Amino acid sequence: MSATLVRTRISRVAGPLVEVDAFPGMAMNDLMALGPQAVPGEIVAIGEQHAAVQAYEYTGGLGPGDLATPTHRPLSAHLDPGLLGGVFDGLLRPLATAGVWLDPGAAPGIDGRRWSFRPVVAVGDVVEAGTVLGVVTDAGPLEYRVLVPPDTGGRVETLAAAGVYGQHDTVATVSGTPVGLTAYWPVRTPRPCRNRSTAAEPLHTGQRAVDLLFPVLRGGSVSVPGGFGTGKTMLLQQLAKWCDADVIVYVGCGERGNEMAEIVAELAAQTDPRTGGLLGERTVIIANTSNMPMMAREVSVYTGVTVAEHFRDMGYHVVLVADSTSRWAEALREFASRTGALPAEEGYPADLASALAAFYERAGAVTTLGGGSGSVTIVGAVSPPGGDVSEPVTSHTERFVRCRWSLDRELAYARHYPAVSWSSSFSRDAEVVAASYAAAGDPDWGERRERTAGLLAESDRLSALTELVGTASLPADQRMVVLAGRLLREAILQQNALSDNDARCSMAKTTALVDAVLTVVGCCRELVAAGVVPERIESLDFGPLVRAREASGPDDTSTVGQLRDHMLARLGQLS
Repeated sequence: MSATLVRTRISRVAGPLVEVDAFPGMAMNDLMALGPQAVPGEIVAIGEQHAAVQAYEYTGGLGPGDLATPTHRPLSAHLDPGLLGGVFDGLLRPLATAGVWLDPGAAPGIDGRRWSFRPVVAVGDVVEAGTVLGVVTDAGPLEYRVLVPPDTGGRVETLAAAGVYGQHDTVATVSGTPVGLTAYWPVRTPRPCRNRSTAAEPLHTGQRAVDLLFPVLRGGSVSVPGGFGTGKTMLLQQLAKWCDADVIVYVGCGERGNEMAEIVAELAAQTDPRTGGLLGERTVIIANTSNMPMMAREVSVYTGVTVAEHFRDMGYHVVLVADSTSRWAEALREFASRTGALPAEEGYPADLASALAAFYERAGAVTTLGGGSGSVTIVGAVSPPGGDVSEPVTSHTERFVRCRWSLDRELAYARHYPAVSWSSSFSRDAEVVAASYAAAGDPDWGERRERTAGLLAESDRLSALTELVGTASLPADQRMVVLAGRLLREAILQQNALSDNDARCSMAKTTALVDAVLTVVGCCRELVAAGVVPERIESLDFGPLVRAREASGPDDTSTVGQLRDHMLARLGQLS
């Protein structure tokens, strides 16, 4: 009997945990179809008599004695030209056709779509892994590249002519290996690359508080911890809309369904500043909301990063947004409790830190197998219960990421958005980013960032002091520092996501705003040093300077300069 026809039986069902009788050829992470409904599951533990299977759908109706069918292959993502613009579940099954899935294991696209393929090599060419064999030109705003599989190389024996093909059609044969428009890849296995790249390019997010104070490199990793109501989802939505990545992979992991519906609707309607089309056309959304099967939440982050690596290998820069990794960790904790695993901190499994490290390790800028350059940047939201950032998911995540954008409850309640805390956030790549800007012609970027951060820190210290002794008791220069902190917060760090002018901010406009505020602050300090009483300066209306961020377009630096000069002229009248 063929191994694919082996059957076994279910011996126990406990929520998402299903135990099956041992069978020949069973292996860790292999996929199984459980019961008459072929509920997909993955083998996660093997014993002498039984194997534990993690079920990815509702297990109601399953019971001891039901048949279970092994597939003898690992859980794999179905990667085809239909990914861009699609909305999928945690196993990468299209939600548009959720009622008629035919094979929950392979999760094939079943919409019958066909794509235009154009070859770029010729029969007889010698190719290596990662080489582009051809391109699909109608899969979205980006060119979808059909690659030689990672474990293949040699002579091109057959090659399809330019034309329209289906997802299961073979378009080339390389050394006896058929290559189609569809590829499969085990989601828990990182896709290979030639090497890690040493290139240091900053990822521009369009959010001033991040780009100025806590920048991230392409291929970096970021955690965004914040309690309920601090604006995590809004910040991640803004990042998905405005960052300068080629492809956005948005993983809604255990979040509320109405929030995911809002994200899908906004991305579908948002004009893409890069292509002029719709932003949703170069976005892949994996929605596994809180009312969907719990363990599909666990695999959704691996599915998302596999999709991101797939586009990275084509030579694109990809940003993966995971909202939120805390819900993913909760799924790990619940399943571990059902298997009887020894609990660690707060009931989480002992391998939580290893799982987090393995996930964030898949970020990086690389030289692809085909010799191109690509990157995967991972941004993971963390939702600590009660805002307790000392809990295990938050503290372990901090060990493995390059940046942390902490969201502050007090800032959020004061309607300061994005509520990124300048005192508890960090970027380990700031010096590298400064060197990158210097090489690109802006040698003052690092000094500008340090001056801004220094003024904010000093202003916070003095503001705490003024709550005890009052502003009037401070020396004149220190009062100007407090004023500087207010101007920096209101004119630069705050950003209006609902404003056409302020939702996105180019680095040139950010630089112009920072220079304007620092110049005005410098003038104020010179005036008090020359004997002008600080009350006269503090009584001035700095509104035009504060409103410069919304009065000028996303790339408009001239208006900012005019408002700066207007403010300097008014200060000059005080001397």
